[in-house]
Amino acid sequence: MRDIWNPWHGCIKCSEGCENCYMYYLDRIHGNGDSSKVRKTDSMYYPLSRNRKGQFHIKSGETLRVCLTSDFFIEQADEWREEAWNVIYERPDVKFFLLTKRPQRVEKCLPADWGDGWGNVFFNITCENQKRADERIPIMRDLPFAHKGIMAAPLIGEISIARYLEEGFIEQVICGGENYDGARECRYEWVKRLHDECVDSNVTFAFIETGNHYVKNGRSYRMRDKLLQARIAGEEGLSFIGKKTVFDLRDRLGLPIDEDCYRAEFIGRCANCGSRPICNGCSQCGRCEKNG
Repeated sequence: MRDIWNPWHGCIKCSEGCENCYMYYLDRIHGNGDSSKVRKTDSMYYPLSRNRKGQFHIKSGETLRVCLTSDFFIEQADEWREEAWNVIYERPDVKFFLLTKRPQRVEKCLPADWGDGWGNVFFNITCENQKRADERIPIMRDLPFAHKGIMAAPLIGEISIARYLEEGFIEQVICGGENYDGARECRYEWVKRLHDECVDSNVTFAFIETGNHYVKNGRSYRMRDKLLQARIAGEEGLSFIGKKTVFDLRDRLGLPIDEDCYRAEFIGRCANCGSRPICNGCSQCGRCEKNG
């Protein structure tokens, strides 16, 4: 996918949400080796890659989700992180979505010129249950980032974050169920509670997928098809666009650019997808036509 940047791959499980990690599952079925061995990939400079016309593959205003098969702040990647920060610095016109389960390591891993945070970096923590929410959100609150959010995925228990949302430092909450081997249930009422709390605080909420085991009105639904999961999540009508997050995007000369310079296009199966509120839109890859 064009909106994912994995400068390194592999991770070490560190909390309840890691128990049935999708990356471990996919590595296993594809024979990709030991998932706990963190290794640098050949994609370190992907955000700087260009097409034959000399244009960046990742356009100004797009969002890149970083380290979805690892953790940007994992200790084993300390030797490569400065290189990754330099790449992010070179693309001040792109929004970089960072996600971690290790907020306690973040402050000592920031660049020397970080200040109060770069305006194109969106920092997010995983909150899979109440325990981890109460552990990680207070740490995030005090970290120097211009933009902060929460990923409640895999959501494996009921969570209340109303008191944190009321403080105003959380700009977005993303929610989704668990997938693949051993997927634990994701309950509609858990998602609805997060939705309601976000609406009350005018914070954007995105229910992106149900997970393999979705429970609603006392009935269990088993869904292996992730496209179906995303469609069902979208049709629940729980996604909400709250107060707009305003990124400070710049061109390579440091001049401000309109963050709306990129217009996402949604076609075909995108219509009811739960990820629409946080997605770059259709990449025109042609797979929809090939797959019917």
